[in-house]
Amino acid sequence: MLIRAELRFILSYFQDPLSASLGLSPPQYGVLSGYATGIVYAVFALPIAYFADTFKSARVWVLSIAAAWWSLCVIFQSFSNNFWQLLLARIGMGLGQSCVEPLSVSLISDLSGGWRNVFIGESVLYVGVYIGEAISGQIATAFIDNQAGWRVALRAIGITGIVVALLLRLVLRDISRNKGLVIDDEVYERLVPGHSHLGSLRSRLSVTISYLIRMRSFWLLVLSASIRQLAGNVFGYYMPTYLSNNFPANGELLSRYGIIVGVVGTVAVLSGGALTSALWNRTHMTPLWITGVGGMISSIFVLLMVYSRDIASGNQAQGSRILYGSMSAAYLFAELWLGALNGLIASLLPPRYKTFGLAIWSAIQVLVYSSGPEIIGLALRHTDAESPTYTKDTQLVLAVMITVCYWVAGIGFLLAIPLLRQDFVQGVNLEQPLSRQRKMMLSAFAVVLVSLVVALFVASIYYAVE
Repeated sequence: MLIRAELRFILSYFQDPLSASLGLSPPQYGVLSGYATGIVYAVFALPIAYFADTFKSARVWVLSIAAAWWSLCVIFQSFSNNFWQLLLARIGMGLGQSCVEPLSVSLISDLSGGWRNVFIGESVLYVGVYIGEAISGQIATAFIDNQAGWRVALRAIGITGIVVALLLRLVLRDISRNKGLVIDDEVYERLVPGHSHLGSLRSRLSVTISYLIRMRSFWLLVLSASIRQLAGNVFGYYMPTYLSNNFPANGELLSRYGIIVGVVGTVAVLSGGALTSALWNRTHMTPLWITGVGGMISSIFVLLMVYSRDIASGNQAQGSRILYGSMSAAYLFAELWLGALNGLIASLLPPRYKTFGLAIWSAIQVLVYSSGPEIIGLALRHTDAESPTYTKDTQLVLAVMITVCYWVAGIGFLLAIPLLRQDFVQGVNLEQPLSRQRKMMLSAFAVVLVSLVVALFVASIYYAVE
């Protein structure tokens, strides 16, 4: 997760020199930050995860190979001389990244022992996200004045990723699955009679998908998480460059930005996992409360961040102090959720095909949250990326998109609480036919999602080559 986070955020820190070096337009940067990896991720996450679940002890092998592959693609990116070369390298990277998060969450949920410990284990996993951004901030500060700095940074991250992939294979071992809290693997013995091996695999796949479709809370949770991640994606890809342009006299801004993310984000995500673990025997709803309410509170401090210099009447020194304080508060409330929520989702899934279920969870989120950079790229396509107007327009986009997404996602998580309680108490009846209303809602969700992805991607590519 650390290496993956470094790569994600290094692109945002080097947005200006990267765009200048390769002559990237806002729509091209939007494609590279959005569906260049998002579509490939969604397409390949499911079959790779299903393969990892089907064959015993395959999770570690698949994770190691995937990490090595996308690390190579990171190195290839550093040799890119135009948009298309960089796009192809990022598509290859998306293929490798597609299974990393589902596999990691799946493995940690089993390696951590009982479910009370899982939330702390998953939170430790996601510490890598914040440490990765902290390191990215220091790298960006060191190379920000070097036009080739982004190439050096990508090569360093890629080489580190290959070393980590080798260590994963040498050190990590697969382990038996934790018992599910809502459904267990006995459902496959009951609903999948003796078939040929291939027939059995198809039937198990069908049962797993049928279970997810019938869960009362899953679809509202995944939609809410997707919208929340959309805000985070926009924040991660556009906030560092916006702040750098807004505070040109502050040469240490990116370094301090990274340190705040690393320290406060780590404290927050570990606190969310510890709180969920401490309250687990009393309530299973803690991840939803801290995610929903935390995001709503955080949105207030995000607005203070975005308008920190305006609040200080243009004074950069005073504005920087407002920025650092509000940013610390924003991260403290916003980042409680990742380990706790993903641990909760893992507990809801059938243990044998948990990685596959997590891949569905992740793939839907990626398709939704990758739309953020695409939308911004299209909205700013007629604006010069080096002009004051671009900075001002970015300010408005960040303020509106992040705030709205935090609140919409927060309301969704709170509405999912009674549905999740029903899933835990009543379970999921796989033999009950789906209602017509549920079929129509799921079909509409799929049509809207696919239409959104196709429309945004086609439009972005059109304007990227214009």
